[in-house]
Amino acid sequence: MDDPTTTVLALLGLAALAAGFVDAVVGGGGLIQLPALLLGMPSAAPVQVLATNKVASICGTTVSSATYYRRIRPDPRTFLPLMALAFVGSACGAAVASRIPREAFEPIVLVALVLVGGYVVLKPELGERTALRFQGHRHLLAAMATGLAIGFYDGALGPGTGSFFVFTLVGLMGYSFLEASAKARLANWATNLAAILVFAPQGAIVWQVAIVMGICNVVGGYVGARTAVDRGTRFVRVFFIVVVSAFIVRIGGEVLGLWS
Repeated sequence: MDDPTTTVLALLGLAALAAGFVDAVVGGGGLIQLPALLLGMPSAAPVQVLATNKVASICGTTVSSATYYRRIRPDPRTFLPLMALAFVGSACGAAVASRIPREAFEPIVLVALVLVGGYVVLKPELGERTALRFQGHRHLLAAMATGLAIGFYDGALGPGTGSFFVFTLVGLMGYSFLEASAKARLANWATNLAAILVFAPQGAIVWQVAIVMGICNVVGGYVGARTAVDRGTRFVRVFFIVVVSAFIVRIGGEVLGLWS
């Protein structure tokens, strides 16, 4: 592929900054970053776009995960098995990423986002406080299943992964939005790392672009995590609804051919 111009790198950096902020609060920064990479690197292979996106994303998730961990102190009995299975799932997804057409995912993701967004809007009390629905081994199994399933999706494609982690931790397991965001960042860090370990030996990462976007993603991730922690669960819930609604419009437009 051709080397990107300085202007293109600057625009990709701005996209990564915004993606880092969104990702740190509720997840889904890939739905900003991936389209930007597709536009900015039109001659790149799909696996190069996915791999470069993962490197940029892990920079932001590293900072936001550390910020959440210091401020929220999530329970390791949940986030460690969640991270472990998310890592395994992401590695498996990344291994088959080049064989799965993007078109096969978009209708499924759109339906999932509509259901997720509608459920959160119709249940205003959802995620206001932590009220766990499972205990003991059932809680552990729910965390592991969540990590494996969403991790596989993230390795194979990825957009909206953080939002799916947040919603599942809130809707299925009973965490508050703020607690769920903290655990989602840690799990998303693990999925990004696993995908990078699969993609890097293939020489798929465009390092010039990845480094620039990674630096910008760090700034966005730090500001997003601090904002979420300072403003609390209600802010995260409202931001979640806004972001999911925007994703529905964007992906829905692609499925219906409105943006082509």
